[in-house]
Amino acid sequence: MSSKVHSYIFPLTNACAVKYDIIMNKLKPEKQKQIIASLVEGNSIRATCRMTDTAKGTVLKLLADVGKACMEYQDKTLRNLPCKRIQCDEIWSFCYAKEKNVPEDKKGKFGYGDIYTFTAICADSKLIPSWYVGRRTLSSVVSFIKDLAGRLKNRV
Repeated sequence: MSSKVHSYIFPLTNACAVKYDIIMNKLKPEKQKQIIASLVEGNSIRATCRMTDTAKGTVLKLLADVGKACMEYQDKTLRNLPCKRIQCDEIWSFCYAKEKNVPEDKKGKFGYGDIYTFTAICADSKLIPSWYVGRRTLSSVVSFIKDLAGRLKNRV
């Protein structure tokens, strides 16, 4: 791992401040590639940690960073698409517990219970121009379809 020094100044009062040098470890590109390749192949987070000798938090942070970069790339690049036939579908899953088993204090909170992934796929090219993760509500579906419509050149 390479180390990078970041300096932070924390004001204590208006008259003085304390400067701290914080050393951050940064994964080398080879290690990042190894982790991403392991996840893409379908390995679990824990298996990836064992295989790459990396902490779980490090793998999760890298996964979140890569996911954000992919989302930004897709949002910027997949525009004005010439798709003629689009198939939309929803995939049911759950987080924490199935909806009927969610404790009362967690009911209604996003991230607990049923969750749906809405997908649109071009029937000809098999490209997925749009996807959305949320509850199975009208507002979720409208957000998904508006995003899809904004990516297509022609009305489908």
